[in-house]
Amino acid sequence: AASKLQSAEKLMYICTDQLGLEQDFEQKQMPEGKLNIDGFLLCIDVSQGCNRKFDDQLKFVNNLYIQLSKSKKPIIIAATKCDECVDHYLREVQAFASNKKNLVVVETSARFNVNVETCFTALVQMMDKTRGKPKIIPYLDAYKTQRQLVVTATDKFEKLVQTVRDYHATWKTVSNKLKNHPDYEEYINLEGTKKAKNTFSKHIEQLKQEHIRKRKEEYINALPRALNTLLSNLDEIELLSWSEALKIMEKRPDFQSYFVVLEKIPWDETDHIDKVNDRRIPFDLLTTLEAEKVYQNHVQHLISEKRRVEMKEKFKKTLEKIQFISPGQPWEEVICFVVEDEAFKYITDADSKEVYGRHQREIVEKAKEEFQEMLFEHSELFYDLDLNATPSTDKMSEIHAVLSEEPRYKALQKLAPDRESLLLKHIGFVYHPTKETCLSGQNCMDIKVEELLANSLLQLDHGRSNLYHDSANIDKINLFILGKDGLAQELANEIRTQSTDDEYALDGKIYELDLRPVDAKSPYLLTQLWTSAFKPHGCFCVFNSIESLTFIGECIAKIRAEASQIRRDKYMANLSFTLILANQRDSVSKNLPILRHQGQQLANKLQCPFVDVPPGTYPRKFNEAQIKQALRGVLEAVKHNFDVVSPVPTIKDLSEADLRIVMCAMCGDPFSVDLILSPFLDSHSCSAAQAG
Repeated sequence: AASKLQSAEKLMYICTDQLGLEQDFEQKQMPEGKLNIDGFLLCIDVSQGCNRKFDDQLKFVNNLYIQLSKSKKPIIIAATKCDECVDHYLREVQAFASNKKNLVVVETSARFNVNVETCFTALVQMMDKTRGKPKIIPYLDAYKTQRQLVVTATDKFEKLVQTVRDYHATWKTVSNKLKNHPDYEEYINLEGTKKAKNTFSKHIEQLKQEHIRKRKEEYINALPRALNTLLSNLDEIELLSWSEALKIMEKRPDFQSYFVVLEKIPWDETDHIDKVNDRRIPFDLLTTLEAEKVYQNHVQHLISEKRRVEMKEKFKKTLEKIQFISPGQPWEEVICFVVEDEAFKYITDADSKEVYGRHQREIVEKAKEEFQEMLFEHSELFYDLDLNATPSTDKMSEIHAVLSEEPRYKALQKLAPDRESLLLKHIGFVYHPTKETCLSGQNCMDIKVEELLANSLLQLDHGRSNLYHDSANIDKINLFILGKDGLAQELANEIRTQSTDDEYALDGKIYELDLRPVDAKSPYLLTQLWTSAFKPHGCFCVFNSIESLTFIGECIAKIRAEASQIRRDKYMANLSFTLILANQRDSVSKNLPILRHQGQQLANKLQCPFVDVPPGTYPRKFNEAQIKQALRGVLEAVKHNFDVVSPVPTIKDLSEADLRIVMCAMCGDPFSVDLILSPFLDSHSCSAAQAG
């Protein structure tokens, strides 16, 4: 017989305990009219319910069963929530069923998907008489089987998820890619999409944390190199805390090369973690304990390194005191004499050998120099040698016999092959004193003179030719302004005030001015003075006190000395300097006569012009008349240099040279060749007669 089931909305019934979750379940509209029912699944909750008596539930179920049994349709009782089962509740349900004919109890858990499908399978078997009696699996056995299926499916799904290596991947993209994979489908069927998504999210978070961990490890490993560069001075940081050291480090010029200050922190929550090509360390990472530990290790390393260097030097002094160490003596023969030395015990074997090797090189070099000196002293041994033949064995034996009594000969006893080589080289040099046989090698004076003339004279002639060509019409003046405590900048500002767009009118002509004010205290003074892009025609040196005048004098001497030594340009040594006295305020005007006298004296000493403060009272430190006088001095100096330079004559024959120089210099002398030749090389009136 057909049973009638009514529903107000003609929809599937939804338990009131799940209100609010209706949209998570599929909803089907029931057909119109009568609905045929072939079997009933009677659900009884065997868990400890809230505000509910189990006896009331069992009474309701009993009344419901009485009504359902009238339909003569198969009925199965599903004991639900067996994962939270109360044992005596379950026993009461089983007792209830045992008193009824053909009433089967299936223990289920929707939470763990245990025996849920079995309920419906058993009901179908009861409806189909040909299928026989349904087989009901006990809850614990079914639970174990189900858990094993879930564990296996979970393991396969996790392995599938682990193929994703990019933590930027999204669940939507990955699920679409995996949706036809059997391992993916099985897990979804067993555990559901929500658990699958959670498993994926955990994996993605692990990937991200692993990426952050690796980046952090890279930064921490790179930190010692940054500290070695930015905080290399132990005296500066030995007593500083990490926070104090950070403040110093931020002020270093190279700070931006090693660190980056991010707008948002912490660094591991910004997009900086994805900038794998940016190796700079996030500055907020330095506040961690790991970074502070690296700093402490860095300080300890500097202390150890300082101690190590001190001990190496102490060990070197110990070796110097041991008189019996001879040139060429092996380290193994010496070690027994220093084994108790404090410094030797402190340093490593490698350091000991390195220090001993350095000591050996020094004493060997000294012994060879003394041996060479001894050979010159015994020049009588080499008078009767055949100039075009190798000395005979007897002659060499005679030489060795005479020299063997000398301590300087015996000093090279352990380096006999080197001693023999030095002796033969000396014999060759005595009779054939050329660049090739010179005992000084590349330090031979002949070689150095040729190299100097080949380079310097050609550059000098080329430079003078260019200057002569440019001297026809000078319309731009490059000025270097030197002063102390901002005085140079004040003079530059005053000159610009009197100019129009950096153009200055002087004696009816317009000159373009390029001004470079530099403080005399600047450590970059010499590098800023003379560059390929800026070659000054003159230098204004401004002072307003005895101290600044003295400082200016020292700077000029330093500039001229630098020009003479390295000769970065042949005319730098002839750069014209002009001393300019700044106007004094009323409070210090009484010093003006002293400053005027001292300034004139220094100008006479340096052979340069002195521009005095003109008579009268002026509100500014510099007067227009002073600036014009100084500029005229620069133009006259430039004109004088140009007048001295004439077109370079071409000398075809050595006999046309105005001056012949014969120079005798000892190879190996400490002074440089360019110092000897500087009077000629620095002169505007000299040119090379021929190459070399």
